[in-house]
Amino acid sequence: MVVNTYLLFILSVLLLGYLLELAVAVLNLRCLSSELPAEFVGVFEAGEYARSQEYTRATTRFSLIQSTCGLILTLVFIVVGGFNLVDLVARGFGFGPIATGLIFTGLLALLSSLVSLPFSVYSTFVLEQRFGFNTTTLATFFLDRLKAMALTVVLGGPLLAAILWFFATSGQSAWLYCWLAAVVFILTMQFLAPAVIMPLFNTFNPLKEGSLKEAITRYAQRQQFALQGIYTMDGSKRSTRANAFFTGFGRFRRIVFFDTLLDKLAENELLAVLAHEMGHYKLRHIPLMMILSVLQMGLMFFILSRFLGNQGLFAAFGMEHVSIYASLVFFGFLYSPLSLLLGVGLNIFSRRNEYQADQYAAETLVEEGGGEALISGLKKLSVSNLSNLTPHPLHVFLNSSHPPVLARIKALRHLHPLGSNG
Repeated sequence: MVVNTYLLFILSVLLLGYLLELAVAVLNLRCLSSELPAEFVGVFEAGEYARSQEYTRATTRFSLIQSTCGLILTLVFIVVGGFNLVDLVARGFGFGPIATGLIFTGLLALLSSLVSLPFSVYSTFVLEQRFGFNTTTLATFFLDRLKAMALTVVLGGPLLAAILWFFATSGQSAWLYCWLAAVVFILTMQFLAPAVIMPLFNTFNPLKEGSLKEAITRYAQRQQFALQGIYTMDGSKRSTRANAFFTGFGRFRRIVFFDTLLDKLAENELLAVLAHEMGHYKLRHIPLMMILSVLQMGLMFFILSRFLGNQGLFAAFGMEHVSIYASLVFFGFLYSPLSLLLGVGLNIFSRRNEYQADQYAAETLVEEGGGEALISGLKKLSVSNLSNLTPHPLHVFLNSSHPPVLARIKALRHLHPLGSNG
């Protein structure tokens, strides 16, 4: 019996990826300590701290159950020839290769959504509900998913069709055209998201007149930052979690506060959070991260072009027909180890950016006690979100785009402006 090398590699990647996730989860749980870190004494009540650790245990166990089920179903689907069955169904409609590719991809996405739906329902309405985070209704939950599916069809469908067309007609330069099409799509989404897409899911209102808006305006003028709009978002419609972010470019640029954030932080803490977000903008973190993501995408398309129509790869999945559209799906299995490594690199860069944005906030809000205000805000958000204060370093290295809160606080306390206030 001849062993298919591609199948062996793919199965090994799936199993090793699962074992790595399992090992990291176990290490992360072992890092949980009943001793409250000194920084949070007087901030985290003993009972609430114990509850935060139970939340970490519960979400970790749930994630492992979901990953185990996902692994088993994926392995079974590959072994029984599930991809070939879906391909035969797609071909049965009798359309051309591009339309067939859209149907094939759509059917796989639908199957994936159906498999993940019970886990999403449990996570939202049982796990998050149990710990007091969920405020989503069943109607909102399912309407969100219908909207997301519609957007995927309306926006993602044409992009996928363009990629299939380029690979079918443009020869060795196809990967470059696909890359450029994807870049144009991403840039377009940056403008459409705040003005068109995000309002489909949430309501945005201008921040009310008052001392907070005045403080933000004064700070923005001091930093020579042209405000295009300060908004609040009804995050409480789905969760009690709090956040703030910048979105869009040019005249579509918005500063957005979750309404839950306004309820939980004092005015100087909100200003410090905004200064942190502004730091990302002023330090050009957003375009730099986008450039890195675009370069990663270009690498992916280039490598993908070398595996289109690979007979051994299609034999690994038991396919009767070779196609460009199936190549895109199968390549994802081959690319996952490199994607993991590149993702680790992006996370390292992102954590560096978080430290720099923290420093920007502390140094530009010295008069307002920016460093202490940001520390105070981080502590309140950690308590509110039941954050894990002591994640394992390997978990942080592999998975975290933000440094642990204790590491951020330690870095802030070493800054000169903060030290001069203390």
